Amino acid sequence: MDTLLTRGARAARWLTALALASLLAAAGAEPVAENPAPAPRKYYVEDIKAAMQAHIAARVDADGVFRMQDEKSGETLALRFVKIHDPVRRIDAHTYFACTDFEVVGSPEKLYDLDFWLRPDGDRLQVYDEKVHKEPRHSLLYGWYKHPRYTFVKDKVVLLY
Repeated sequence: MDTLLTRGARAARWLTALALASLLAAAGAEPVAENPAPAPRKYYVEDIKAAMQAHIAARVDADGVFRMQDEKSGETLALRFVKIHDPVRRIDAHTYFACTDFEVVGSPEKLYDLDFWLRPDGDRLQVYDEKVHKEPRHSLLYGWYKHPRYTFVKDKVVLLY
C-alpha cells in the first residue's frame, strides 16, 4: 500500500510540475537558468579615455612620436597626439569607440583624425582596431582641413572613396 501511495505522490508531483511548465510557457515566461551568465561589465567615459591614454602612451617612442601604418597610402605616419574628441561612446555590449586628433610631426597645422575601437580584455579595455578617418588636405580658400575617408551608418564604416 505504501508503494502505491508513494508512486501516486510522485506521479502527482510530476503532473503538477508539467502543468506549471505548461502555464509558464503559455504565459510567455522563460524558465530561470540555474547559473545565469554574469552581465558584461560596463565601461564609462573615464574608462574609455584612460584606455586610450594608455594605448597612446604605449605606442609613442622616446620623442613622443606615434607611428601608424596608413592602410590606404602604405605610408608610415609620424604623428603627435593632440586630443581625444568628445563624445567617446559605447557601440554595443562589447565594443567602445574613440575619435582622436594627431598632428603631423613638424607640421602642426596638418591634422589627422584617427578612430579607435576598443573591447574588454580581462578587466580592462584594449584597442583592437585603428583607422585614419580624416587626412589633412589643403584648400586655397580654407587652408588645411581634415578630409574624411569614410562616414558611419548605424555605427558601421562606409567608405566615401
